[in-house]
Amino acid sequence: MKQGAQDTRGIFITFEGGEGAGKSTHIAFLAHALRLQNREVVCTFDPGGTPMAQKIRRVLLDPVDEDITPDCELFMFEAARAQLVDSLIKPALSRGAIVLCDRFCDSTIAYQAFGRGLDRDFVERANAFACKGIVPDRTILMDTMQSEEEGLFRATHDLGADRMENAGLEFHARVNKAFRQLAQENRDRIRIVSSKGDKPHTAHAVFTALADLFGWDPFNLPFDEDFFAQAATFKGKVRHSNTEASDSANAVTAKTMNTAVANPSSKDVH
Repeated sequence: MKQGAQDTRGIFITFEGGEGAGKSTHIAFLAHALRLQNREVVCTFDPGGTPMAQKIRRVLLDPVDEDITPDCELFMFEAARAQLVDSLIKPALSRGAIVLCDRFCDSTIAYQAFGRGLDRDFVERANAFACKGIVPDRTILMDTMQSEEEGLFRATHDLGADRMENAGLEFHARVNKAFRQLAQENRDRIRIVSSKGDKPHTAHAVFTALADLFGWDPFNLPFDEDFFAQAATFKGKVRHSNTEASDSANAVTAKTMNTAVANPSSKDVH
C-alpha cells in the first residue's frame, strides 16, 4: 500500500516464486527480525489466511479435484483473495502493521494467465477487483535458478505433489518464465533474490532488497553474521494449519508465526 508523507499506513510486502523457492522460510525469518525491533508483523498467505479462504484453498490444493476448469480456478483464487484483503490485509495496513504475504496477484498472472493460458488482461482486471486498490510496496521474487524439475522436487519430496504441482514441467516452465517477465515489467516493485545458495546468504539478500522500506542501511544492516546464521534453522510454514486462519488480522501475531515455524506441514499452491 503506497504511503504519503503524513500516512501512517503499514507496509505490504509479498513473496513470489515457483515451486520450492523457499518463500515461507524467509517470511518467517524476516518476521522474526522485525519483531525483534518491536514492529507489528502480520504473516499470511494467498490463497488462505482466513477460515473462508482456507476452505477454498483446500479445494484448490486437493489433487483429487483434477477437473477444476481454468476459469473456475481463477475465480476461486480471486474469491479467496477478496476475503483475505477485506478481512485481514486492509485492517492490518490501516493500523500500521507490516504485512508479509506468501503469494498474491503476481502468482495469479503467472499461473493462471501464463500457465493456464487465460487472457492476461482479464486476469489483471479480476485481480484488481479482488484487491480493491491494495498493491504491494515491494515484492520479493524468490528464484531457485534451477530447473523446474529440481524446484518441484524441493517442493514435493516431503509431502508429495498437490494439484498445481501435478500440472507438469511445461506448465511450470511457463510459470517461471512469467515471473521473470513480471520482474522486468515491474522493476521498481519486484526484486529478484536467488534462493539457490544457503539460507543465511539468501536471507541477507532479502533484507538488503527491503532495507529502504524499513529505514535500514543496505550496506550496514542492523543484524550481524551470527543473526543471519540462524536462518539455517528456520522452516517457516505459514500456510496450512487451520488454527492459523482467522478473519481477524489481530489473530495473525507472533504466536501464530511461532506455531507456523514449528509446524513442518506445508504445501504451495497457485
